[in-house]
Amino acid sequence: MAFVTGTPQGAEDLLTVSPEKSCFLDASDSSDVDEGLLDDLELNPFDGLPYSSRFYELLKQREKLPIWKTKYVFLESLVQNQIVVVSGGAKCGKSSQIPQWCAEYCLSVNYRHGTVVCTQVQKQTAIWLAMRMADEMDVNIGHEVGYVVPFENCCTNETVLRYCTDDMFLREMMSSPLLSGYGVLVIDDICKRSVSSDVLLAYLKNILLARPELKIVLITPPELSDKLVTYYGSVPLIEVECPQSAEVVYAPGVQRDPFLAAIRLLFEIHHSQEKGDIVVFLACDQEISKAFEMIHQEALHMNPALGELHPIPIYPYHSLPYYMPYNGLAHGGNDYRRIVILTSSHGESLVWISNVHFVIDVGLERRKVYNTRIRAESVITQPISKVQAEMRKQILVSGPAGKMFCLYPEEVTQTEMKTFLTPKVQESNLTSMVLFLKRMDIAGLGHCEFINRPDPESLMQALEDLDYLAALDNDGNLSEFGIIMSEFPLDPQLSKSILAACEFDCVDEMLTLAAIVTAPSCFLESHVTNDDAKLSSRMKFLHPAGDHFTLINIYREYNQIRKNHFRPGKWLHSSLYIIERWCQDHLLDYTALEMACVIRGELLDIMKRLELPVSEPAFGTDENVLNIKKSLLSGYFMQIARDVDGLGNYIMLIHKQVGQLHSDSGYCLNHIIPEWVLFHEFSVADRSCIRVATEISPELFMQMVPPYYYSNLPPSESKEILEKAMECMTNIGTPEDPPEDQGTAAEEEPSSTAEQRCLIQ
Repeated sequence: MAFVTGTPQGAEDLLTVSPEKSCFLDASDSSDVDEGLLDDLELNPFDGLPYSSRFYELLKQREKLPIWKTKYVFLESLVQNQIVVVSGGAKCGKSSQIPQWCAEYCLSVNYRHGTVVCTQVQKQTAIWLAMRMADEMDVNIGHEVGYVVPFENCCTNETVLRYCTDDMFLREMMSSPLLSGYGVLVIDDICKRSVSSDVLLAYLKNILLARPELKIVLITPPELSDKLVTYYGSVPLIEVECPQSAEVVYAPGVQRDPFLAAIRLLFEIHHSQEKGDIVVFLACDQEISKAFEMIHQEALHMNPALGELHPIPIYPYHSLPYYMPYNGLAHGGNDYRRIVILTSSHGESLVWISNVHFVIDVGLERRKVYNTRIRAESVITQPISKVQAEMRKQILVSGPAGKMFCLYPEEVTQTEMKTFLTPKVQESNLTSMVLFLKRMDIAGLGHCEFINRPDPESLMQALEDLDYLAALDNDGNLSEFGIIMSEFPLDPQLSKSILAACEFDCVDEMLTLAAIVTAPSCFLESHVTNDDAKLSSRMKFLHPAGDHFTLINIYREYNQIRKNHFRPGKWLHSSLYIIERWCQDHLLDYTALEMACVIRGELLDIMKRLELPVSEPAFGTDENVLNIKKSLLSGYFMQIARDVDGLGNYIMLIHKQVGQLHSDSGYCLNHIIPEWVLFHEFSVADRSCIRVATEISPELFMQMVPPYYYSNLPPSESKEILEKAMECMTNIGTPEDPPEDQGTAAEEEPSSTAEQRCLIQ
């Protein structure tokens, strides 16, 4: 049956075959069009139910979008080509309308080749687009339209249009390399150049050769369109014009403190009583939090006649949920509330309110760049790209009402801003990516050509790390161990620790730990909280063995309170308030802990699916503490540091970089300085910080470290100490004249230990 779009009464009849429209009807099997369809024009073809009045209301809004003029040109190109590139600015409607039109195409051919999937870089964008599309298509979210994001799947077998993050789509490719369930793949957010997006773009040529019926749509800003067209071989390009008449005001010179300048300007706009919402683009998440607190405090003392100032922080790369209305709150009258959106780089696509009259842009972003030499992320501050600057202008309402305040001189746009920032594939830790590429080798998709070549040094280091983790065999292919590791949506080191826990009988605790370190930090960040307040609020959780064990304590306590106030299917009366208040009293983040619960549940499902053993909880015993440390060392033996001066200055074992324990560490709160620590994360920022540290002994490290990794360590004082510890262990394990029965045991024990380590390493 050919697809016919329902339209409101008086709208142009889509069944009329005009030169503009005939292309799409002819492309489908037009002989199947039933004359009785005219009587069913008001039925939604996706669910067979009558359209609601809401559908027609939204349809009128959709028809005003700049992208709408290209609908039938796009559909004709989609029918006649495997790849179509759509180029347009922000807020032209391309991310919402293009996937809907692709769903119409798939419906017109009775889903003969599959359904539609649209990839996004950010979790929040995928969720809100799915919700918006379900509204516009007049169907139910989770049925005809759904989304798949990390640790959350809101789709069914009936889903015809799904939005998903690019990393989740790659995980789906591991089980279906040729994307056999999809007829159209829409890749959005290409300009953000995430690692997963670049990997996906690199595989498309191979996939299209194997599946000539698959359609690919690439959505891109104009600046990248020519490069994509050339890369895929002169494919059709559809350009969307986005007229913009907003006023742009540049700063006369470089600001000494762009953050404070942005806050001052925000309050000036509010005191001027000009109507309209405000979007403020700051450099990083820390500035978002700081600005939120400052605005919230200042709003308490403002003249009520100015109206309420309502700040909403949006963290582009946080996995936590946030409140974001489709449209502005009530405006005008005594109940006037001005919304202030606080966001940072790549937050442009997350601004959904429609009454934005002012945009304040500091023109900077604080960006994490992986340094292969020190195996850590450095934080650099640099100007945003020209593409981002242009996208921020397009957030404004059209017409003279919109004003863009750039807190940098106009010449900075030409002299210091790049067209695009460096692709993440050239400045990220590529271990997880290489693990995926090795997994694709098994599926026969080994060769892929990247648009921008990954950093060769990072690639070599990733291969080396996977070899240390026993994820590769002697030929450089994925080992059976590596295949199992790739099944977990975790950092490979954390996956290795979970698998090691199967040998050391502490899986329950390692799953908890993996969940809570994968979720955003459970500690609330506040600029007014001192160490004494932190210590008093967390004293009951602190564990003498280290921060990893403290995190397990926090999760266990939270989970117990959660169980006490929850029954299957519903929360008890006021239970949510009680739990949130408990989190506030202990300076913990409720949403982060909730996410940890979700993550742990999914990890447990993966363990069951892979038929891996799950031990019974035994947290608190000395044996369990030792086993958890062994499991952690199995994955994180490359992340060891030693205190060199007794003052908390830790030098990394693999290089000479020095760092200090983070202020959230239980060791800092208790003023304890362990000599040797295993750490979860080391970041070079305002000061080099070691996050989530646990004390270990040199002897335990030498027992668990792979010999070929240890032999490659550069000479250092730390290595000499480890060698002495190894000598002591050898001497103790082989006495000069052992009794006969003890001698037999001494001969058998190393063999048993070696066999066990072989299984784990």
